[in-house]
Amino acid sequence: MNTKGYVVIVDAFAPARFFPPEFSKAGYECVRVQSTPQVPAAFAGSLDLTLYADNIIHTGDLAETVRAAGAYEPVAVFSGSEFGVEFADRLSEAMGLPSNGTALSAARRDKFTMIETVKAAGVRGARQLLARSEDELRRWHEELGTRAVIKPLKSAGNDGVRFCATPEESVAAFRELAGSENLFSERNEGVVAQEHLFGGEYMVNTVSRDGRHHVTDVMGTTRISVNGVHDISNSVFLLPRRGDVQDQLVAYAFEVLDALGVRHGPSHIEIKMTATGPVLIEMGARICGGDLPHYVQLATGESPFDWTAEAYVRPERFHERCDDEYRIDRYFSSVGLVSGTSGTLRSLRHLKSVQELESFHDLSQFVPVGGEVVPTTNDSTYVGFVRLFHEEEEVVRRDTNTLHYLDGDGMYELSERKA
Repeated sequence: MNTKGYVVIVDAFAPARFFPPEFSKAGYECVRVQSTPQVPAAFAGSLDLTLYADNIIHTGDLAETVRAAGAYEPVAVFSGSEFGVEFADRLSEAMGLPSNGTALSAARRDKFTMIETVKAAGVRGARQLLARSEDELRRWHEELGTRAVIKPLKSAGNDGVRFCATPEESVAAFRELAGSENLFSERNEGVVAQEHLFGGEYMVNTVSRDGRHHVTDVMGTTRISVNGVHDISNSVFLLPRRGDVQDQLVAYAFEVLDALGVRHGPSHIEIKMTATGPVLIEMGARICGGDLPHYVQLATGESPFDWTAEAYVRPERFHERCDDEYRIDRYFSSVGLVSGTSGTLRSLRHLKSVQELESFHDLSQFVPVGGEVVPTTNDSTYVGFVRLFHEEEEVVRRDTNTLHYLDGDGMYELSERKA
């Protein structure tokens, strides 16, 4: 391949592996920058360095990392994961490339600052507290008078999120999280308490260039209460771009992006549609997780991957098409296998029935036979995901409901524990 140039991806993990092929189609190679000497343990197995022309490790000297990355004369620097958002801002700004800048970096990572920044811009946000002590948190929850959500300041994948019905439960969650290690192998520097928002939960995924935002997909979710977690997703499904709910979500998501200073690159916005309108759960200035963008590409023909490539290496083309709306060729759902028990997995009892579903596409089974099943409480403890595709939306919805029926304790044949 005759290389036209290079792009730099900071902390490319997991779904970011789909970026290099998209940039390659446009004639560009990818260079990876690692913002810390050590890869967080949770992501060590998701890194394939063969996809990158180089892997530059930042050891603390920004000028040296700028020099090393600058040797490739990149046209863009952006983050490949939540972990890399702030350093990507620093690096892109220092190199004079299209950047969201560092002025609002903290607001794009720190969950408390994020919501406060949104509210300061006149965009609706949840009531919340940056909890500094047990007594302060207890008083706040008593005054709140409803369920609270307790979470770390910085993490991802529902790591450390706790739903607390009483002030006592909130205090217990505070004790558990304060000073503990998060998904990124970092010490939790603070705990956020937020009012629990009631309503359907949605995701709006976007790509931006020069402050203009393109919607790549809107997804809905189904939720269950299980294993002490009040509100965990057990499926996500692709929605048409237009609809009363979608129109409200997208308009609100664009306000959030503007309030948080997002001008360039992919973003993932999680929103509750309450009885009085949309309210932000949180936003990530990076690609959506769980390989969902890859499946969006299969469903619509495009995804945040190719739109990101276009935004950075063909910006004039991006602006020409920015307001285009995606069209669904095949409807899509991703269904999580949720375990309510622990033990050594012998088999998935209903596997044949799952594979015979009319819209069955594939299964990612995270716990192999002989592996240890644990109760599902966050994104890292699902037993697996089943993906469904079909030209008819009703077929996908029916098969999603069938999967929910098949899943549960009856799905998992476990070895008996030895006394």
